[in-house]
Amino acid sequence: MTGASGRYGGAVAAALAARGDEVVVLQRSAAGLGDGVEEVRGDITEPRVVARAMHDVDAVIHLAARVSIVGDWPDFERVNVDGTAILLAAAQRAGVDRFVFVSSPSVAHQGEPLVGAGADPADPARTRGHYARSKAAAERLAMEADRGSNGDGPAVVAIRPHLVWGPGDTQLIGRIVERARTGRLALVDDGAALIDTTYLDNAVSATLAALDRCRVVHGRAFVVSNGEPRTVREILTRICDAAGAPRPTRRVPLGVARAGGAVAERVWRVLGRDDDPPMTSFLAEQLATAHWFDQRRTREALDWEPTVPLEEGFARLAASFNGG
Repeated sequence: MTGASGRYGGAVAAALAARGDEVVVLQRSAAGLGDGVEEVRGDITEPRVVARAMHDVDAVIHLAARVSIVGDWPDFERVNVDGTAILLAAAQRAGVDRFVFVSSPSVAHQGEPLVGAGADPADPARTRGHYARSKAAAERLAMEADRGSNGDGPAVVAIRPHLVWGPGDTQLIGRIVERARTGRLALVDDGAALIDTTYLDNAVSATLAALDRCRVVHGRAFVVSNGEPRTVREILTRICDAAGAPRPTRRVPLGVARAGGAVAERVWRVLGRDDDPPMTSFLAEQLATAHWFDQRRTREALDWEPTVPLEEGFARLAASFNGG
């Protein structure tokens, strides 16, 4: 599998090893996943390294990606699109049987509210931002590589976990808490937009379910979430409370946030910065737009149910900040 150096990917690798699977991870830096996990060091854009990691492997979970709000298109294309193409080609040559592509709901998001939405087809031409466009293009490559009716190539499934979070997460949780503690966390409009999120353990179990059901549901994409929509205001407040950080009190109109985000993006490009600015036009829209998903199709097809509800997830998050 790829992407095991991240919190989500590392948890997937650990869960695979815990149930007795032999796990090989491909990554640029050591993940320290312990016994039972073989690490191959290298980049998914290096065909020889990928071929070595694919030796004697019968299933692939592809989690690695360039994830950022800012950056140049060629960088996203090289990792997310070209890297996926290299993995798919190597998997076919190696006779890999199953391939799970971990995607994102953003591959089918056009800026409009998503209310009880399903997994619409990935559409690179209509997505918003380099990350979403590159993931959409990569998901299309994955779906095109599915074995289809002739059985040539791996059975491919795409899953799209939405806003994965949990203890130890340095992306969503870490950024929210850091901004809250420095007084830079604000609500866009009134924070009333309903959004879905996915607790880490549920994202992991859904990934394993996709792997196990791959031969049955191949050629399809599934959005994964807890299926418990909450307002942006509630989600941010509960995360801040868990961390003992100040709740967001400032409110910024969507138009102001979008315009300020566009300015910040231009400044970041001029300065050549590779970190994320405090606001972007895309992030402003996400914080003010409903996006939650109908999970019935996902749960039936994957024979899967989330086991950690949001209330328990927030309790675990608070315990982690309190040393528990």
